[in-house]
Amino acid sequence: MNRTLIVLALVLGACSPSRAQTSYPAMTATNYIPQNPSSVETPTTGPETFPQAADPFAKLGEPLCTGLTPENAEGPYYKAGSPERNSLLGEGLVGDRMILIGYVLDSDCTPIPKAWLDFWQADSNGNYDNSGFILRGHQYTDEQGRYLLETVLPGLYASRPIQHIHVKVQAPGGGILTTQLYFPDQAVQGLTVQVESMEKYQLVIFNFVLDQ
Repeated sequence: MNRTLIVLALVLGACSPSRAQTSYPAMTATNYIPQNPSSVETPTTGPETFPQAADPFAKLGEPLCTGLTPENAEGPYYKAGSPERNSLLGEGLVGDRMILIGYVLDSDCTPIPKAWLDFWQADSNGNYDNSGFILRGHQYTDEQGRYLLETVLPGLYASRPIQHIHVKVQAPGGGILTTQLYFPDQAVQGLTVQVESMEKYQLVIFNFVLDQ
């Protein structure tokens, strides 16, 4: 009787999945492109998600040009090959949430579809990820020349105590504009974003105007 029970237990054990062999996909930042901005999905990663309205561009308004967007230094932390995504949120990422929206326009204030934007920034503690692609990502404008980036407000660091987000922008077939975005508390001419406080995040607006 005992031998029968032992054999049965061994057979059942062989048929059962081993916990040691179970694997789970790593949680990464949400990757989505707003092909239809009125139905953009809410990212599901990070400790919180944005309470997005049905149309994340509702407060964007019509294209507005105030001159060409100035160039600004690339800095030492750019990395080519970032993933294509609109959300830089990821597991364990902390900080004040923000949604950055705007147009990419030519010098006649005409929206540019499929313009490339490549963003990189420090985290809320002022640190860059120089070994991977945390808080780094590129995307393309939609058919109305609009972009949308979900991220966190960048922190300060000792060598450069000013909040900023780096970006490269390129119209199809055009040259690359390398610049940075700054915030109203430390405004920089031609590169300062508009900020509106929402319930659980900051809505940030900036239009890029390219020499096209």
